[in-house]
Amino acid sequence: MSNTLKNTRTFVIIGIMVLIVIIYIGKLFSLQVVDNQYKTSASSNVLRYVTQYPVRGLIYDRDKELMVYNEAAYDLMVIPRQLEEFDTTELCDILDISKEFAAERLNKAKAYSVYKPSIFLKQVSAKTYAELQEKMYKFPGFFTQTRTLREYPASVAAHVVGYVGEVNEQVVKNNSYYKSGDYIGISGIERSYEKELRGEKGVNVYMVDVHNRIKGTYNDGELDKDAVPGKNLTLTLDMELQAYGEKLMHNKKGSIVAIEPATGEILCMVSAPSYDPALLSGRPRTKNYRKLQNDTLKPLFNRALQAQYPPGSTFKPINALIGLEEGVVNVNTEYSCNYGYHVGNFSVGCHGHPSPLDFIESIQYSCNAYYCNVYRNILDHASDAGISTNYTNWRKKVRSFGYGKKLDIDFPFELKGSIPEASYFENLYKGAWNSLNIVSMAIGQGEILVTPLQMANFSAVIANRGYYMIPHLVKEIQGEADIEPKYKAKRYSDVDQKHFEPVVEGMYRVVHGDKGSTARNARVDSLEICGKTGTAENPHGEDHSIFIAFAPKDDPKIAISVYVENGSYGATYAAPIASFMIEKYLKGSVSRTWYENYILKANLLDGAKKD
Repeated sequence: MSNTLKNTRTFVIIGIMVLIVIIYIGKLFSLQVVDNQYKTSASSNVLRYVTQYPVRGLIYDRDKELMVYNEAAYDLMVIPRQLEEFDTTELCDILDISKEFAAERLNKAKAYSVYKPSIFLKQVSAKTYAELQEKMYKFPGFFTQTRTLREYPASVAAHVVGYVGEVNEQVVKNNSYYKSGDYIGISGIERSYEKELRGEKGVNVYMVDVHNRIKGTYNDGELDKDAVPGKNLTLTLDMELQAYGEKLMHNKKGSIVAIEPATGEILCMVSAPSYDPALLSGRPRTKNYRKLQNDTLKPLFNRALQAQYPPGSTFKPINALIGLEEGVVNVNTEYSCNYGYHVGNFSVGCHGHPSPLDFIESIQYSCNAYYCNVYRNILDHASDAGISTNYTNWRKKVRSFGYGKKLDIDFPFELKGSIPEASYFENLYKGAWNSLNIVSMAIGQGEILVTPLQMANFSAVIANRGYYMIPHLVKEIQGEADIEPKYKAKRYSDVDQKHFEPVVEGMYRVVHGDKGSTARNARVDSLEICGKTGTAENPHGEDHSIFIAFAPKDDPKIAISVYVENGSYGATYAAPIASFMIEKYLKGSVSRTWYENYILKANLLDGAKKD
């Protein structure tokens, strides 16, 4: 091989080597000088990234009375990679924890990540925090992080406001915003408006020395990001009315739901028994939750939205309205009642009252026989269509009042009750069924199930003479022009407006009629209350006491449902409770204090425990 060729190859090899060296030098220059990202990463052992948790939004009632606020708390964080030998006994003494607990928490932190911070001990008190800060230099790898706890100045509406808890693995997996140790709304308004209430997290990046002490912000705060506070919410609740309702339902099981008919705004939503919302805030939350969960009276169960009951005779007005719409009854139609409805050996009993009765009187005296006749006529009048078609038409009209479906309230875990489809009875009776088979539905028994929210909404439909606004709990969101448009739209029933006045008159006479009227004990001087009693059969004990009402008769301001489990007749407990709530809301105080005291002192829980 010639010398010229050898020299050429040598120069090529040298050139390639020089080029490789230049590329490496350029890359190193880019990594170390130009691209600050890698410099920051390499410096991670002397930087501390501290999450800035936003202040969670406050919650107010409709009159801007504070219902939920925040109080400072502190989480002790640990980064396993930065741990050095420390006095475990001293740390445990400061925190008032055992060495076994400390070891368990450290192992859990290491399993999560040796590089990322995780919670060693959450919600440290201000006193412990102060002592810890003085000695933090003794515990490399540990640092504190400010958090907030929810506080409740009035201790009411626990089921409405809900509670906040630590995220689980599923949430962390499905939502990149949340990290292990973060908090999230678990129930109530805290859950349904989590995104608005939580705000947006920020971060501060600090330089720390070899003793784990912060020496200042990194690079003049270039990487810092401010937290965005959560938005404040104004609820539709009247906190004073809510507190009064909870007081009336003390030592009772059931619910009270009150709605402003013109807007659909929920004025109160009581579920009893209830609990102090403060029990589910702070470090004792887990222990308290287990205790509440194991309570046989089920205080965590929101009966206003999740209890599904037979509506009893409060359902009669809906059959009255559909009967008028279908033309099978009019205001002059009369039926006799001989202590019930009797066909052959089949009977539906009834109480004593004048007979025969016309349409308005049938509501006033709550006649079972009258509504068995009306209901059967609804299902049988178009005989050529057949029972299945007629029932389906009836069911469609019932659902237009909000029964048998979710109302789409801005609240989690709402149940829809039950108005069975015709196919249910086709299967049950093997295709051979008729109106007599299901006549118990005429008086709100049988297969019908409703929620107290739906009952209050039905009362609002009658108050509005034919429509409702979707019930909702949030009136205003800070910084937003308005609530969702769906809460501003009228939902009309399938019954013409002209048919409502006779029903309203009948409900007025329930309270203001003569001696035989079923809820004269709900009468309040100077208030035109319209109502309807109900008694739901309970095979496990005393029947349930039910009442729906609205007031005033014209231009109503409040519609309400009251359901008292094991409360006997509708007039026994539900009717007076509803009248007290209406009077309290419209007049500011209750006039019949002797009667109020009787209801307040009543204890029905012993009977309820037999269920």
